[in-house]
Amino acid sequence: MKKRQFKTESKRVLDLMINSIYTNREIFLRELISNASDAIDKLYYVSLTDKKLKIDKDKFSIRIDVDKDKRTITVSDNGCGMTEEELENNLGTIAESGSLHFKEENKEQSDVNIIGQFGVGFYSAFMVGSKVRVETKSYKEDKAFVWESKGIDGYTISNSDRKENGTSITIYLKEDTDDDNYSDLLTEYKIRSIVKKYSDYIRYPIVMEVENSRKKEDSDEYETYKELTTINSMIPLWKKDKKKIKEDEYNNFYSDQFFDYSNPLKVLHFNMEGNVNYTALLFIPSHAPYNFYTKEYEKGLKLYTNGVLIMDKCSDLLPDYYSFVRGVIDTEDLPLNISRETLQDDKNLKLIAKSIEAKIKKELTSLLEEDREKYEEFYKAFGMQLKFGIYNDYGMHKDKLMDLIMFYSSNDKKLTTFKEYCSRMKEDQKDIYYACGETIDKIDLLPQVSSVKDKYEVLYLTEYVDEFTLKTIGEYEGKKFVNVSSEKMDLLSDDEKKEIEEINNDNKEMLEFMKKSLDDAVINVKFTNKLKDHPVCLTSEGDISVEMEKVINAMPTDDKITAKTVLEINKNHKIYDKLRKLYNDDKEELKKYTKVIYYEARLIEGLPIDNPTEMSNLMCDIMANK
Repeated sequence: MKKRQFKTESKRVLDLMINSIYTNREIFLRELISNASDAIDKLYYVSLTDKKLKIDKDKFSIRIDVDKDKRTITVSDNGCGMTEEELENNLGTIAESGSLHFKEENKEQSDVNIIGQFGVGFYSAFMVGSKVRVETKSYKEDKAFVWESKGIDGYTISNSDRKENGTSITIYLKEDTDDDNYSDLLTEYKIRSIVKKYSDYIRYPIVMEVENSRKKEDSDEYETYKELTTINSMIPLWKKDKKKIKEDEYNNFYSDQFFDYSNPLKVLHFNMEGNVNYTALLFIPSHAPYNFYTKEYEKGLKLYTNGVLIMDKCSDLLPDYYSFVRGVIDTEDLPLNISRETLQDDKNLKLIAKSIEAKIKKELTSLLEEDREKYEEFYKAFGMQLKFGIYNDYGMHKDKLMDLIMFYSSNDKKLTTFKEYCSRMKEDQKDIYYACGETIDKIDLLPQVSSVKDKYEVLYLTEYVDEFTLKTIGEYEGKKFVNVSSEKMDLLSDDEKKEIEEINNDNKEMLEFMKKSLDDAVINVKFTNKLKDHPVCLTSEGDISVEMEKVINAMPTDDKITAKTVLEINKNHKIYDKLRKLYNDDKEELKKYTKVIYYEARLIEGLPIDNPTEMSNLMCDIMANK
């Protein structure tokens, strides 16, 4: 046995890799299992052309053994094994990948799916081990060898009496520290959880001796015993024929993988072939997670390659507006970085993301058209996210999403799309009308709405992002969105416009007096003939509406805004005559009335009153003077 040294460059790479490349220590088991799977693959592919090899593929397996007393974890396979030269080349030189060479030598075999390509995964064992021992025998010869190393100091290669082809890698765990509890890796639960998370779909059985209990014969007592048990699933659900998968299987998989107590609303299971190939199993949840609209929520799909989990949440595969989608993507067409923990920037990733986005859009559109009840259930949970998708990024994605969003309608108080609204528009209608408020009922009672809904359908916007969404969209099929509470809202005939203009001109001085009585809280006071039965209302002028003022000022920032409001008084209401009389007879009393009707208008709009005590006193004075 001769002591050998890693090459100088390899020492640096090994030190870097152990301390930097891998961010998650438990990854070592994924890497060793993947290498074992590769070794079995190689032997199987060789056996397809070498008829002298007598291989029983049903006996292929990967075994994990744990010895708590010796503090060792051993991963064994019955694959191709290594010769002394291969040991020297593959383990003595960092980043020398036997798997990659094998893959390149067998390019003509389209089904060669070797996982390891970088030749560094094996060395992840040194993150948790103070010493690593490799015992191996190649199928090519009778000799067997042992490779041992304690890290960058070097390694030894000696002879072994191993009889069966294959490789066993034994890791001698480091001692526990305050920061790292390596002993946790010696528990059955931890081994199972790591395998379940990263290597559950390796195509070969991963077996482990586990402890079970059984009832003793002719006794009520139980005894413990150990038996070899397969701890991985091997065949992922998404690789099965979807025609043979039952709904319960999808539901159980979804529940197990994503910890949701409810069944998914929609399952999308498909294969894509073309410039990039992948299999997808996606789920649209029936309800939003408790933290969905918080910073803590992480979007992303599970990303697998050849049955090995690469990323638990690959955020680049989903746009933000579809962040509610959960699921799995399995592909062999993405280059990974050296640690296989993250993706390299790659055009194929963008192609997959674009394809997934188009598929989700298609499925949601189909759901909207074919199963309205189920779509509305989805929309009540995630409609706000679609609206955010329109509003964010300066409206870049509005064309993709605006046919998926819905608002309540004055027609029947039910949700409707823009397309449905436009299909019901009257011939003389030029715009799409909307109103904002906390609830449908409150919006329905707004003075401005009452005067419009008898003629035209009005969309009711009840969520704080709604009006910002419409402002971003701008128009739909050439129809502009118009807020019925806007001062520019105009459904009057020419004669009606002329009449109200004359009334306001005749009362110009009185209206200016009333405006000053409010200390210029409004930019104008005027009479209107747009209202039906209500005495007053507040309208807004400019880009900032009353509802937008409420939304922005409710945010936890120091930036506050004020909408430019106009106090409009119904000239057909008896308050009109009362105000004119007060202006001629008692201007001080007119000030009181002006403030009261202004406060009333603010209350109708859901706006706060700065001085409720003043309002109460004014109302009491007015009632006492009657």
